[in-house]
Amino acid sequence: MPPPPTLADAGFAAPATAPVPPLPIPRYLEQVYWWAYVHPNAVQFFEREWLVNLILFGNYGRLRDAALADLGETITGKTLQVACAYGNITPRLRDRLAPDARLDVVDILPIQLTNLASKFPADERIALIQGDSSSLAMPDASYDQVLLFFLLHEQPEHVRRKTLAEAWRVVKPGGRVVIVDYHLPRPWHPLRLLMTGVFRRLEPYAMDLWENEVQEFMPQAAQPASVSKETYYGGLYQKLVLVR
Repeated sequence: MPPPPTLADAGFAAPATAPVPPLPIPRYLEQVYWWAYVHPNAVQFFEREWLVNLILFGNYGRLRDAALADLGETITGKTLQVACAYGNITPRLRDRLAPDARLDVVDILPIQLTNLASKFPADERIALIQGDSSSLAMPDASYDQVLLFFLLHEQPEHVRRKTLAEAWRVVKPGGRVVIVDYHLPRPWHPLRLLMTGVFRRLEPYAMDLWENEVQEFMPQAAQPASVSKETYYGGLYQKLVLVR
């Protein structure tokens, strides 16, 4: 059997600052999310547009477009996407990039970066970088905007806090952090009981985002110039935009 494709095979060269050898996979990812992101069979199974939409009860396109709307109809400057995501949000983001814009996508899992590279042709405006969301190698205030799309609910609290602190650190003054993730649904929501069971069995860190506002995991020193929040589908999902 031939070896799996690499970023180089897809035409994406590793940046000069890329760590060698690759960073180790966090223990919580291997123990809790091997079935969704780590194992090669997981990538083959979940990378289906209809399945991603089904998991989000038909709301994928709506949530994707809501996130992209806050990044801009035409996206200029430097954008950081923290963690790859199944579905076509990154190709759609790429379609909005201005000719002189830049998109960096950082993920701890090489298999996810390789999968993302297969979704669009090599593009000199885009860098796919192996890195730890809780300890980014990027300089302070180096991005105009940062996107976290359904990442925070998959992280233990201490990792989530560091991820948000890093996202805040690397965004420029006046820049924005756009977050889309789960949210505590209305008490009458017909899926509330189902999602409680799913989270407790498969996604043990997700209940934190039901029980707390995202801002409660931000560094105390972080004082956004503005915060806007919208909820969707009876409150099951949220979009948060923090302007530094």
